[in-house]
Amino acid sequence: MINGHRDGHGYVVRDDGEGDIYLPPNEMRAVLHKDRVKARIVRHDRKGRAEGRVVEIVERPPQPIIGRLLHESGVWLVAPEDKRYGQDVLIPKSATGLAKAGQVVVVELTEPPSLYGQPVGRVKEVLGEIDDPGMEIEIAVRKYGVPHEFSDACIALARTLPDKVRPQDKRNRVDLTDVALVTIDGEDARDFDDAVYCEPAKVGRGKGWRLLVAIADVSNYVETGSAIDVDAYERATSVYFPRRVIPMLPEKLSNGLCSLNPEVERLCMVCDMLINTGGEIFAYQFYPAVMWSHARFTYTEVAAILANTRGPEAIRRKERVADLENLSDVYRALLKARQARGAVDFETTETQIICDDSGRIEQIVPRTRNEAHRLIEESMLAANVCSADFIQESKHPGLYRVHEGPTPEKVELLRNYLKAIGVGQTVSEDPAPGEFQRVAEATKERPDALQIHSMLLRSMSQAIYTPINSGHFGLAYDAYTHFTSPIRRYPDLLVHRVIKAILAGERYQLPTLPTPGEAHEKLARRLAARVKAPNQKLKKPVLPPTREVQAWEAAGLHCSANERRADEASRDVEAWLKCKYMREHLGEEYGGVVTAATTFGIFVTLDAMYVEGLVHITELGGEYFKFDEARQELRGERTGIRYAIGTRVRVQVSRVDLDGRKIDFRLVRDGEELVNRALKDKGLPVTGGAGVPAKASTKRAARKTAPVTDRAARLPIQALKTAVKKAAAKKSRKSRR
Repeated sequence: MINGHRDGHGYVVRDDGEGDIYLPPNEMRAVLHKDRVKARIVRHDRKGRAEGRVVEIVERPPQPIIGRLLHESGVWLVAPEDKRYGQDVLIPKSATGLAKAGQVVVVELTEPPSLYGQPVGRVKEVLGEIDDPGMEIEIAVRKYGVPHEFSDACIALARTLPDKVRPQDKRNRVDLTDVALVTIDGEDARDFDDAVYCEPAKVGRGKGWRLLVAIADVSNYVETGSAIDVDAYERATSVYFPRRVIPMLPEKLSNGLCSLNPEVERLCMVCDMLINTGGEIFAYQFYPAVMWSHARFTYTEVAAILANTRGPEAIRRKERVADLENLSDVYRALLKARQARGAVDFETTETQIICDDSGRIEQIVPRTRNEAHRLIEESMLAANVCSADFIQESKHPGLYRVHEGPTPEKVELLRNYLKAIGVGQTVSEDPAPGEFQRVAEATKERPDALQIHSMLLRSMSQAIYTPINSGHFGLAYDAYTHFTSPIRRYPDLLVHRVIKAILAGERYQLPTLPTPGEAHEKLARRLAARVKAPNQKLKKPVLPPTREVQAWEAAGLHCSANERRADEASRDVEAWLKCKYMREHLGEEYGGVVTAATTFGIFVTLDAMYVEGLVHITELGGEYFKFDEARQELRGERTGIRYAIGTRVRVQVSRVDLDGRKIDFRLVRDGEELVNRALKDKGLPVTGGAGVPAKASTKRAARKTAPVTDRAARLPIQALKTAVKKAAAKKSRKSRR
């Protein structure tokens, strides 16, 4: 598949998982981003990277292009918002419809691009003006192909569902309406898919707790293969944007019938666990039930009650305080078991964008995780582990949540980084999760702890859904799945169906079993090659590669891909909002910290706003900078100035590219003073300031591009000293004259 680049070139992402093939700009003229092609490798560069030529366009998927309609010199065209489409689309006057110049439109191609001609299209939909509230979301859902409208059949079927639990729905279910189950969520939550309850219990011969995790029984209302199920599978997940959610299920289900709202009867699936004082799950069982939520708590409220059981919040909820204390006790036991397993628990900063009614950012604040967040998280982890164990012991196919260990290349990079920055702890060549956690614990008091933890996190792979269980590296579980969020995640809904089938002594069948073909087999091979056990050795699949297993593999690939799509769309909207916000602060100065270093500059995150931008290498002063991969830093060859992850700097907002979602900073004051001080210490002339161009890649390139006035940046030290002496002598001669 073609993956375009905003600079005009592109890459062929190979089906066999091997390295991408570079396509120069001239090869991209006749193809589009996302086209499926056959390519031939024509050469390799000095680093062994392949460069290719497109031989054949195999498939051109229907892909609407979103952009602004422009009228230039009598010609109508659309400039794609996604710069990976490297060419503007010509629009005949008769095909502009009701659109006006400057508006954001959706274009359907009528003629593909060619070597000697631009693509031609017609306006299919007018989205509105670029500054309309919510326009960034409208663009993102179309740009990433996020389904945002339910089908007519889905809406019609949702209307036929009841508004409340009916007597017939309660048959063959355990009545838990007298059990004080409660929901604990964020202040702005609208759908509640999990409820919890805990009480002391005898576990074996010792003490412990009985923990109930009740999850909304979505599978009771969404039948396999129904119109609602088809739409839910297509979406695979809910997508969360600032101020808006695109749900996986119609609102009648997600906010009504399936949501565990307070003081109403709801159907649920329950994971009922006995947990000992060491945090080990002694026994568990699953069963369908009907429940009554006795309270809707927020994380902030629960944290306040647990911090002061005699405070005003506790007095208002006095009948539930003892239950919350039990939940806190079992959480601490589960946390003890987590630490014993060596599960990874890094400190990272997540942000929340707060917008006004018009969609403008008011502020960006860090999300703080309190004890209530962790309490719910550990309870959900326990239920998910029991679900995976139940499916695995029953030898029934299903989707596991698999997290691979780091690749050897990432391990080597991490080891070099930890050694270079002087961290006493390191990881082995075949690391266990506990090794990562030990490094995190050993560095948590360092000023650059967040950056070290970020590097630890970056060394790991992304988790995926697959029927081939290889464990979860980060959580240090042998088997793990997702059971606790069927309102917003399709894999959880599938897990519910599998558990119900096992309880009934049946076998759940996916709605359609794909016919094995060449493309599907390639996908299956790629998946099998990617899924490795934590020790990097391929684990033998538990199930034979039957047609049924291939269908589960396809479902896992689909859910994993759509999870990535949702994340990308959310990040795109957040980046757009941050860029729009920073346009109002052009020229202003802020303190920040270096969060990444590259060959072309440093990325800095502002302290006050949690916004990241690039300080290009040409903005770092009149100096040659080399990128040290081991230390993840830029180092000045003459001055020794270092810009490493964690370095504090002061920057000015110099440029905002809304289309490219990029923010540029320039180094101010602190950076100039740092360079000049280092030059003075070495007895060298002071540079002209942070705006003087510097080396981008090699000394030769810098000598060609550096201005004549910047002699200090281009001369070796010995030559520089000679030049200074000559200049002084020349000045002396002039003064004598």
